[in-house]
Amino acid sequence: MKCFIDLHIHSCLSPCAEEDMTPNNIVNMSVLKGLDIIGVTDHNSAKNAAAVFEAGKRAGLVVVPGMELCTLEEVHLLCLFKNLEDVENFQDIVYGNLPPIKNREDIFGSQIIMNSRDEITGQEEILLSGACSLDIGTSVNLIRSLGGIVIPSHIDRNSFSMLNSLGTIPEEYSFSYLECTIGCDLEAFLNKHSDLKKYKFIKSSDAHFLGKILEPVISMELPEKSIDALFYVLEGSASN
Repeated sequence: MKCFIDLHIHSCLSPCAEEDMTPNNIVNMSVLKGLDIIGVTDHNSAKNAAAVFEAGKRAGLVVVPGMELCTLEEVHLLCLFKNLEDVENFQDIVYGNLPPIKNREDIFGSQIIMNSRDEITGQEEILLSGACSLDIGTSVNLIRSLGGIVIPSHIDRNSFSMLNSLGTIPEEYSFSYLECTIGCDLEAFLNKHSDLKKYKFIKSSDAHFLGKILEPVISMELPEKSIDALFYVLEGSASN
């Protein structure tokens, strides 16, 4: 079945996201736009993943719990997990590798933690927008050991992308998919980077405000509308 997706969305926990990126606002906007599956991927944290997951469950929207990790090399990785327990276990590791810098809300923005009813339950005090001390290789191995999928984020950008930082996508990491921004001219991009034609690509919004969440323009053929089916395809177990 065709499922419309947007696997890269930030909630109000991310300091660069708008405060109205609450769990229910994200879910309701995604449903309104006609999406079937979304990913909640805040910077270096998953403390709003459960809230968005539960809000999505009530609305019939599949929510993939995840994180956008900033590695030691300042490369962003989209990290997707099958369940909340796995992403929370990964979060514990990441938090142990974040620099002990407090967030300055007046400079970087608020980092709001919410429950599934959009009630504020706290503010994350540790700055989430910086790099952790986990390098790419260690990060990839940890995520996969927890049953997660790793996709290099927005590789067509000039900042925080693996291609820009390393000059290449190392084959040793055995990525199946790469992410590019929704506005990327993929044909032109691949003509410039012909060595990347062997990869599959997904386009995501990297939404930090509600209006940027994707319309139903990016789809995947899945056996069913579920996280397991999405992973089945993303892991290369099916052609799509």
